[in-house]
Amino acid sequence: MLNILLVEDDEVDVMNVRRAFQKNNIANPLFVAGDGEEALAKLRGGEVPSERRIVLLDLNMPRMNGIEFLRELRADPELLRTTVVVLTTSSDERDKIDAYNLNVAGYLLKPVTFSNFCEVMATLNKYWTLVEMP
Repeated sequence: MLNILLVEDDEVDVMNVRRAFQKNNIANPLFVAGDGEEALAKLRGGEVPSERRIVLLDLNMPRMNGIEFLRELRADPELLRTTVVVLTTSSDERDKIDAYNLNVAGYLLKPVTFSNFCEVMATLNKYWTLVEMP
């Protein structure tokens, strides 16, 4: 069982992730935060269990964007080892470089169609079931 925190401000994208999980029979608990500040509060407050935890992170969000969130996460001794996969519409090379410099496990562009989105979620699910996580 893996605890997944989706950090996403777009309700349609949140709905797509939920639908893709359902379609792919992904039973892992899904927690949702609308921006980086809310995500940090949920992580620090224990709302998202610390065992076997992964963050799916959008970059373009209000208040605290994804890169700002990553900087704060990596500066926190309690959270710095959290696995993060970026799931975004940003194909900006600078965003990719910044994200990888902040030790993300992957950088994925959000697919345009729902069927492709489901494929991405299925692939991610296969990945995180194979990878040994603390």
